[in-house]
Amino acid sequence: MNSATFDNCLRWSVAIIVGTLVSQSAFAQSLSRQSAPPNIVLMIADDMNWDDCGAYGHPAIRTPHIDSLARDGLKFQHAYLTTNSCSPSRASMITGRYPHNTGAEQLHWPIPSEMPTFPQELKKLGYYTAAAGKWHMGDAVRDSFDKIYEASTAGFVLPSGKDGEPPKMVAKQPSGCEDWERALGERDLDKPFFLWLAALDPHREYTDGALDPPHHTADVIVPPHLPDTPAVREDLRLYYDEIGRLDTYVGKVLSKLESQGVAENTIVLFISDNGRPFPRDKTTLYDGGIRTPWIVRWPAQIAAGVTTDALVSAVDIAPTFLQLAGGEADAIASEGRSFAEVLRDPTLAHREFAFGEDHWHDYEDHARCVVDGRFKLVRNDYVDLPSTPSADAGRGLSWQAMLRLQEKGSLTEEQQTCFRSPRPRWELYDLQRDPGELNNRIDDPAYASVTKRLKSALDDWTSTTGDYLPSKRTPDEFDRITGEPDHRVRVRPRPSKKEMFGTNGKY
Repeated sequence: MNSATFDNCLRWSVAIIVGTLVSQSAFAQSLSRQSAPPNIVLMIADDMNWDDCGAYGHPAIRTPHIDSLARDGLKFQHAYLTTNSCSPSRASMITGRYPHNTGAEQLHWPIPSEMPTFPQELKKLGYYTAAAGKWHMGDAVRDSFDKIYEASTAGFVLPSGKDGEPPKMVAKQPSGCEDWERALGERDLDKPFFLWLAALDPHREYTDGALDPPHHTADVIVPPHLPDTPAVREDLRLYYDEIGRLDTYVGKVLSKLESQGVAENTIVLFISDNGRPFPRDKTTLYDGGIRTPWIVRWPAQIAAGVTTDALVSAVDIAPTFLQLAGGEADAIASEGRSFAEVLRDPTLAHREFAFGEDHWHDYEDHARCVVDGRFKLVRNDYVDLPSTPSADAGRGLSWQAMLRLQEKGSLTEEQQTCFRSPRPRWELYDLQRDPGELNNRIDDPAYASVTKRLKSALDDWTSTTGDYLPSKRTPDEFDRITGEPDHRVRVRPRPSKKEMFGTNGKY
């Protein structure tokens, strides 16, 4: 990171800290009266849409344990990730920085060694820390955890196909949650604990048998940006099953906390790393790419069954956990702000804007967005490139069905988004009136003042955080039609940002 970017980040962090000191004090006094620091469990779904569970209103996907978590805790209606891609999203969470400032903003780039993480600070506060399931953050930050139970890398590093068959991402631990209970059972009983529990569910590839009994195609609700065909319904049904399997492991962790007698003073946060792995969802800046379920349960401090409209961002996780653990919210140079006060009073507002980033994920792309809870503004920087879905989604039943329908001219306008080139430079959506983000209002005079306000907010954020447009584009590593790897370009393990561009900052 160059000095100008660092100075901008420092000013951004200082502004946030000064603005929140007063609001944090009341809750800090409440925390100081606790006899013991809280335990913390972060559960991260892999590629799960924000509303694909009963807790957020889905009538068909069976998620009794996630639903129970919401009934016993606080549900956030407006929670956003900082990016639409797996490993960059995790890097942003663990460092509390926006992706362009982590040195790991592209898929499979490892987090640089100089990046501090909040689990490192929790260890300094006397916490036992462990990670179980999907890792996907590189080797440099492994010392953030006392113990790591890593699921098979096959879940996100594409293996070679056998006997001429197409390659598939199928892990030895299909769910990625198989060691979650073990991590809880083998913790240091003499310390408060932090567990980073990262699933592979519901990441592709999909196979039958993830859930018994399975969902049925009749249960499936096809969003309007996907065609309602038997192939798409089957694809979504398999996705539902993996969410159901994930839910069983959520239940096992909650049961284990109860049996250990620590549930009362354990903070559980359930989120996803990005949205549904389908066309026009994952790897986009629509809500299907960056909006997340966000449920917090803490029986000792949080009232049960409450919903909040407070807007939160994934960069807020690090300072919040550090504050709740009895440390300083600014112990690392986070670009987020603690939402601890919202846990005490869910009627409070938290942030005015949340920001999202789109970077290389299998294919080159670059875009930014700002959302205020009601409206979203998207800026597409590479308008010449179509919004191609991730390669794993590209090999899926839905995209292949869409390719056939597109050739026949049978897709609706909203279903053609991933084929469109050039794309509009700007997109504006009224999320209240148009939750599917199907009607771009950027040229609507009725929304002119909204556009001006959101463009100003995005400009301010760009300047304050040192965001930039890269000087070089990164080549695609997969075919944009078939989703098959291009071995002329693709190398594993993928080189780091510094190895590719000579820097972990602006390039």
